[in-house]
Amino acid sequence: MSAFTALGDPTRRRILELLAEGEQSVGTLRAGLVADHPVSQPAVSQHLRVLRDSGLVTARADGNRRLYALDRAGLAEAAAWLDWLVDAPAPFAQPLDALDTEVARGRRAQSAAGRSAKPAAGHHRESRSAPDALPGAATGG
Repeated sequence: MSAFTALGDPTRRRILELLAEGEQSVGTLRAGLVADHPVSQPAVSQHLRVLRDSGLVTARADGNRRLYALDRAGLAEAAAWLDWLVDAPAPFAQPLDALDTEVARGRRAQSAAGRSAKPAAGHHRESRSAPDALPGAATGG
């Protein structure tokens, strides 16, 4: 199972949060999980096995119990993939910058053309004068 598949379960994510505080036993982890929702010790053990198989958690024997801790190497691998994903658009950055430049040029050209095509303020008002200024209107006489 991949690290990201394992992280799809909210209980497993919470286990990792608890392990971020340091090495813990199944019983201690269960006590931390019960505050959120009831979970049996065998269920916690199963979640830990999935996390261990996916490379996110390590286990070591301490007498008759096992202590679990975050596997820094597995977490670093997952973090490296996420970093790559965040930087993946980088190959597109230069063409997008060029597109942005062209859009800005087009806006400036459109704005300049709009200013030169606008009639003078007085001329604009004269074109909307009284009906007798319309073509074909009687001029009096």
